[in-house]
Amino acid sequence: MTPIQERLAHLLNVDIWLAITLAVLLMALVVSQVTRVLFNQLLRWTRRSETVWDEALVESARRPMQLLIWIVALTWAATALQRHWPEPDFSPTIGLARNIGIVLTVAWFFWQFIGRASEHTIARGQAQDPAFDLTTALALSKLARLIVVVVATITVAQTLGFQIGGLLALGGVGGIAVGLAARDILANFFGGLTIYLDRPFSVGDWIRSPDKSLEGTVEYISWRHTRIRAFNKNPIYVPNSVFTNIVVENPSRMTHRRFTETIGVRYDDLAQVDAIVTEIRRYLSQHPAIDTRELLIVNFNRFGTSSLDIMIYAFTLQRVWAEFQSLKHEWLLAIGHIIERHGARVALPTQTLHVDTLPVPQEPTPT
Repeated sequence: MTPIQERLAHLLNVDIWLAITLAVLLMALVVSQVTRVLFNQLLRWTRRSETVWDEALVESARRPMQLLIWIVALTWAATALQRHWPEPDFSPTIGLARNIGIVLTVAWFFWQFIGRASEHTIARGQAQDPAFDLTTALALSKLARLIVVVVATITVAQTLGFQIGGLLALGGVGGIAVGLAARDILANFFGGLTIYLDRPFSVGDWIRSPDKSLEGTVEYISWRHTRIRAFNKNPIYVPNSVFTNIVVENPSRMTHRRFTETIGVRYDDLAQVDAIVTEIRRYLSQHPAIDTRELLIVNFNRFGTSSLDIMIYAFTLQRVWAEFQSLKHEWLLAIGHIIERHGARVALPTQTLHVDTLPVPQEPTPT
């Protein structure tokens, strides 16, 4: 390499160390641009394929590869400078920085690869199956990224000269103090772990709690908190530890919606009540939205204060709240028309005052 270095220095009319440094940086620039062009071409090819892994691999490796090229180039340039200025000796620092840079670059690649692979997998899974388990996919992605961070941290610590065994032993002793100081954080972490394992709800579910003023749609589940979007569009941030101590109702996983009403007719229409009840029962049992395998009750229930009450109790397979309201609108109108066809009317809250006899007015006695 010495004749080549001397010739390059002669052509550039500079010192050998400066010529080497410029040559290394120029070579890194050229290799970086060539790598960028190659990755762009690979990205075009991978986007035509049906699998998501190759595209995630190329997208994730593009920038870390360029960073790795510049780390190696800067290491060579620093080595050339060290040869020109041997004092002070920073060769160990160069090697240490190179190794740490390589570890962080590899960790960066895996971090991006996990994120992009999970994004592509979730997008394709939701497109192919509306019941795709988004919560489990997000949990696995976060767990994999956590493993990457832990492994990278341990590797960097070992590269810096720390004794990993001693650190783990120290962690066992100091874990008690850390646990006492951060018990709320740990409680939220294990609460999030419980949510991921038991899956009482998932992202997109509508949940509510009778123990708390809590109701809305789950938007995001992290290791510390769960974000719920209330129906007034306000976000609610709930620590995960709360869900280990409260009852959570998940209406999104209901199998049916219940239709229950009490409709009163006038006392004057007592003779028509039996026919009204029979026709309402026949109408609901023949309606396609009513599940006749479930309990269906249409009965004259009681003599109310101002009405003869008819109880209606049925179940529909329609679980979407807005669609259920449309069905309820249709059923109530139909029931009202049935009552009218039988010459009856829906009762209004009324009171009747019945007096048996009226007092006979007496004429005043003249004095």
